Amino acid sequence: MSNPTPQPASPPRALRWAVAGSAVVMIAAGGLFYYASQLAATKRQTHQDETVVTIHGHACEPNALTVAAGRASFRIINRSDRAVEWEILDGVLVVEERENIAPGLSQVINANLLPGDYAITCGLLSNPRGTLHVTPTAASDAQAKAKPSMVAFIGPLSEFRVYLSSQASALIKATTALQQAIDAGDLAQAQALYVPAREAYQRLAAASQRLAQLDNAINARADYFEKREQDPAFSGFHRLEYGLFQQRSLDGLAPLAQRLVSDVGTLKQQLLAQSLPPEQLVSIVVRNLNSLADVRAVSGEEERYSHIDLNGFAANLDAARKVVDLMRPLLSKSAADLLPNIDTALAAFETALDGLKVDGQFSRYDRVTADQRKQIADKAKVLAAALDGIDPALGLSGLQ
Repeated sequence: MSNPTPQPASPPRALRWAVAGSAVVMIAAGGLFYYASQLAATKRQTHQDETVVTIHGHACEPNALTVAAGRASFRIINRSDRAVEWEILDGVLVVEERENIAPGLSQVINANLLPGDYAITCGLLSNPRGTLHVTPTAASDAQAKAKPSMVAFIGPLSEFRVYLSSQASALIKATTALQQAIDAGDLAQAQALYVPAREAYQRLAAASQRLAQLDNAINARADYFEKREQDPAFSGFHRLEYGLFQQRSLDGLAPLAQRLVSDVGTLKQQLLAQSLPPEQLVSIVVRNLNSLADVRAVSGEEERYSHIDLNGFAANLDAARKVVDLMRPLLSKSAADLLPNIDTALAAFETALDGLKVDGQFSRYDRVTADQRKQIADKAKVLAAALDGIDPALGLSGLQ
């Protein structure tokens, strides 16, 4: 009897399941790869109009840009080793900026740009500036011809000029008192007088931040200098703050205080010398509030040595309320429906700040919880959004 032909052994059941599972995984992986590719393509399509700028340690890439007039978006990628800022400058004036872009991350800056040539700053204050050329379009030409009558804005702009003059005088007086305390060698008195001096500056911050070079001399933080606190170019309020509250010493502060008094005197002159177009009266306040919401309220980095951030926020609110009051007559005639939301947002922000007072004084910011900081940021953001509706309502949208 012949032996039957041996049949090949069937694979074990576990192996069959493994092969089937591998096939499923491969199909799923292919599907996920396709989905990711499509998602990436969609994102590229979404951001195709963004101009990408990469900040390295000592320069931007590219360092020369050309865009069309109107709304432009810039994606700023930080490839340096520290948080940086990026600015668009029209001469000495800041058109748009973004602060505290963290290492390895990116942020988008949107700007409405008129035709012309601008400078761009990249990261450290010692880095070379780049150029931005904005070409005219049919829309920008038509927009220039369609500007609303400026007559209605003469009153608010004149009153804002008076406000700047009075607040700048108060700043000069406060910084002079601070200098005198430092010259007298009185550390405790100098620490106490730093607070009203900073409050006076923050009431002017929205306007003074337009003056890039002077604002950097007065208000730049240590991060924007190559050697940080030890950099010889580090001066102004925050250099004094570092000595008064971190080092708790007056050593070397006298000449810095003297320079600060001189710089704030120059600030008053330049604020009154620069014209402020009506389309920037509200927008500079909105920019300041957005900076407060996006950076300063969350991190507490503005007054990192003294922790008096809440005093500065309250001063920023004072300036915002002043601008609203100046625009109120125009809004009452042309956009009365905006006022309830604006007034509600102003009151809500004030309530959030007042809730952090102890015995009538603002708490140190290092004692403010993360949730409380978020509430402050949210209220500032809501107020900025409410104010952002003013220019379109008055026919000023897109002019800045």
